[in-house]
Amino acid sequence: MAKQVDYRVAATAADKDAYTRPAFSRSNRMRRVLWNATWLVLYRFSPRPLHGWRAMLLRIFGAKLGSDCHFYPKSKVWAPWNLICEDHVAAADGVEIYNPSPMQFASHVILSQDCYLCGATHEYNDAEFPLVSFRMTFGEYAWICARASVAPGVNVGAGAVLGLGSVAIKDLAPWTVYGGNPAVAVRERTRHPNAPGDAA
Repeated sequence: MAKQVDYRVAATAADKDAYTRPAFSRSNRMRRVLWNATWLVLYRFSPRPLHGWRAMLLRIFGAKLGSDCHFYPKSKVWAPWNLICEDHVAAADGVEIYNPSPMQFASHVILSQDCYLCGATHEYNDAEFPLVSFRMTFGEYAWICARASVAPGVNVGAGAVLGLGSVAIKDLAPWTVYGGNPAVAVRERTRHPNAPGDAA
């Protein structure tokens, strides 16, 4: 089960409505303003081959990246300080990683064009409507295909494949191919000979 974090910002006299007050602290918001400005000016328009440059920018903002990670210029990371990648992780153009809590990627994870990884939601049965986020993991050699989505709190096993446009709302088992909305297992995937283990 993914670890859940409950974000609650104390109400002020001028902002008592839980639905309209900010979900994050002022320092968090200022940090994201600085990162978004950096993304827009230095990351977004950088030449496609400059993977090292974009990796450096992510690291400056606290990302932990292994060697040879390829984040393309139109990929977006909501909070670099909550990004943890081993070696050879790739995020194509249009990938969006919404990670209010840490999101961890093992080696050789591939995130294809326009996929969306959602690390938070709201507790809709609570009158305060708090934002709740989850630590999420993606096992080695996992592949999230183009336009697929991973829901909050879902962990992806080693070698799992989430097919084109599919939506994962439950954990994905290792070395299994999933498709549909909600995604269901459709076949097994041949284990990669270099994969060290099956754990997510």
